[in-house]
Amino acid sequence: MRIRLGIPKGSLQEATLQLFARAGLPIFTNGRSYFATMGDPEVECMLIRAQEMARYVEHGVLDAGLTGLDWVVESGLEVVTVSDLIYAKQSRGKVRWVLAVPEDSPHQRAEDLSNRIIATELVSVTRKYFENKGVGVEVEFSWGATEVKPPMLADAIVEVTETGSSLRANHLRIIDTVLESNTQIIANKKAWCDSQKRRKLENLALMLRGAMDAQNRVGLMLNVRKQDLAAVLAVLPALKNPTISTLSDGDWVAVNTVIEESTAWQVIPRLKEANGQGIVEYPLNKVVL
Repeated sequence: MRIRLGIPKGSLQEATLQLFARAGLPIFTNGRSYFATMGDPEVECMLIRAQEMARYVEHGVLDAGLTGLDWVVESGLEVVTVSDLIYAKQSRGKVRWVLAVPEDSPHQRAEDLSNRIIATELVSVTRKYFENKGVGVEVEFSWGATEVKPPMLADAIVEVTETGSSLRANHLRIIDTVLESNTQIIANKKAWCDSQKRRKLENLALMLRGAMDAQNRVGLMLNVRKQDLAAVLAVLPALKNPTISTLSDGDWVAVNTVIEESTAWQVIPRLKEANGQGIVEYPLNKVVL
């Protein structure tokens, strides 16, 4: 049994390869080839543009692939959502497709753009957005560099953004959010009905989510006398209740937990003040919740 998996080529590629590596599933690419190899011999990888992923998955060329919700919605095709993976090119957050106009534009709302030209790569979604508002516009497909088109080539644009910095650099102002999107694992319906392939894809999703949940977190373990345990537990902001284990000395216990890495510099001194001893901070590869 082999899984044919699509890896997004382009802006999401590097973040996706890094995520797989953290999950213990390194992918090896060749700059001159659209095929890639994975440490798991049961998975065959192809590099496919995110915009096309849903088509190849729906048609069965690929069993599954990683792409954005935006491109699944834009395609209008029927695929199975295996799992949401909240990461993007630069961050671990969602991205937004926003309606933007020049800073000095008189338009303040989508309704102000009646009979205007809107440039975007997300044509179908943009048309439906304006149709739902009862606003007639001309939506033109943009082949790229969409931010530079207003005001000469378009009156407004619908463009994807993580931080808004590129829009601001091009003197554009956001007036509405058209769609929020995040990366997803999608699957072909027939492949999803195959019990072996489904189990493989569910395990893959589990490991990728575990790698994501481990980001920016660290493990902490320490020893403490039972009489001081309550004071130590009051300091710990754990995912759930910390793991507490008895030691050979019956007066002592070991405490193990996971915390946000950014809080470690505050938490560790407070644990010491609460009479924690042998405090160890260690990195995490995966956290399976």
